[in-house]
Amino acid sequence: MYKKFMKRPFDLILSLAAFLVFSPILLILAIIVKTTSSGPVFFRQERAGKNGKYFRIFKFRSMAVDPGAEKKGFEPGSKMRVTSIGRILRKTKLDELPQLINVIKGEMSIVGPRPEVRRYVDLYPERWAIVLSIAPGITDPGSIEFRNEEDILASSADPEKEYIEKLLPEKLDIYEKYVQTISFASDIKIIARTAAAVIFK
Repeated sequence: MYKKFMKRPFDLILSLAAFLVFSPILLILAIIVKTTSSGPVFFRQERAGKNGKYFRIFKFRSMAVDPGAEKKGFEPGSKMRVTSIGRILRKTKLDELPQLINVIKGEMSIVGPRPEVRRYVDLYPERWAIVLSIAPGITDPGSIEFRNEEDILASSADPEKEYIEKLLPEKLDIYEKYVQTISFASDIKIIARTAAAVIFK
């Protein structure tokens, strides 16, 4: 019942409310990003959405501009281009706030499997078909479990291999379990756990 009829209204109400509450912070962060490094305020990138439909995700730009970055996709463990402000945004997860726009547009959910770039979706198509039966989200149990993912990958001798062979399959396990057990109570719990992880990290 919740998954089919209530999750989208819940997402829309919560995302609109959050957008209004955080709008002053969003404006301040946009100004800081724009004035501390050259380039656009937002980083937009193609990610896999519900039923395999791709969309462009919004984030505050946390890295120095690379003209080919959007085509390259996600670079596991890469911190070489992260700006000083970007490090703070990533640590606090404030770079994810613009995804409220994606939720309002219906491309994402507040809670759901994190959206992935095409090249990693193509590696496990059958598993992603299950995961993407619902809209991807801003947060999920995997986001909490792997909140230090960048540090894990940065310390690996081969970040790409580590991500493809270890972290991604483990995250897919979590995503699939979420899809199978989705409920209003679990979504509220995940939101609360996410807030606690960010505040007390």
